[in-house]
This record gives sequence, structure tokens and C-alpha cells, in this order.
Amino acid sequence: MDTNQVNEISNKKIIHQLINFALKHRRIMQNYLDETGVYQAQHRLLMEIARNPNASQNDIARTMDVSAATIAVSLKKLEKGGYIYRVTDEADNRLNKITITEKGNAVVEQSRKIFRSTDQKVFAGFAEEEKHTLSVLLHKLDVNLDKMEEELKLKKERT
Repeated sequence: MDTNQVNEISNKKIIHQLINFALKHRRIMQNYLDETGVYQAQHRLLMEIARNPNASQNDIARTMDVSAATIAVSLKKLEKGGYIYRVTDEADNRLNKITITEKGNAVVEQSRKIFRSTDQKVFAGFAEEEKHTLSVLLHKLDVNLDKMEEELKLKKERT
């Protein structure tokens, strides 16, 4: 095998490992988060509402990069479940500020404990220096992917 073939196999193997890690992590997290009683899409939305109290539906949609209609469906389910409530904005009656309830806060706190515990388990046996090195390397990959996304965006704009 020549050097190019070794590099190509190595690149493929690393990308496969990254994808496999992400999928496995997602499955494990979903298993743990199922204990909260909130579905995955609703869970993500609830966590966003906790980070941005009193945000409007449109603000949340922009932050999460999804349509306002998609958010509306999940908000209705969360509201029906007693996790959030909406307050009409006094300055603009067309806007609703989304507020998290005590029940919603309990799910958020339970979720944060799950995240902390899972993070500790994932990085068990890692030295701080190893985590730092991994972070630097993943950042480099992310920068390269950002460049690729930008190239694709420009390509679409030209067509």
C-alpha cells in the first residue's frame, strides 16, 4: 500500500469512528432522557426555553434554526403537558413569551444531572491534557467543515 492509500483508509476510519461515537452517544442520551417523560424534540425545546426565559416563539425558532410552525406544534404539546405556559407580550399582543413551569424546571434539572453524569462517564480515564488535545483536534475538524458548508452555500447561491 502506498502512503496515499494509508492516509485515505486512516481518514475513513477516523470519520467512521466520529460518526459511530455520535450515534452511540445519541442513543445512550435518548435512553437516559426518556426517563424525563419528554420526547426528544420537546426536550431540546424545553432546554432552549430554560436557557432563554421569556423568549418569543419566533426567537426560539431562529435560535434553534427551525420553522416557527415546527416550534408551535412542540410548544402546544409542552403546554398541554404542563411544562410551559405562554404570556401575551404587553407591547405586542401578537407575540407570546414562553415561560417554563415548575414541572418544566424539574425536567430541565433532571436533564442537567443526566448530562453531567454522562459526560463524566464518557471522559472517565481521560487526563485534562488529553481532553484539551481532543478539543483542539475536533475544533480543527469543525473549522474545516465550516469552510465546506460555506463553499456549498456559495455554490447554491450561484446556481
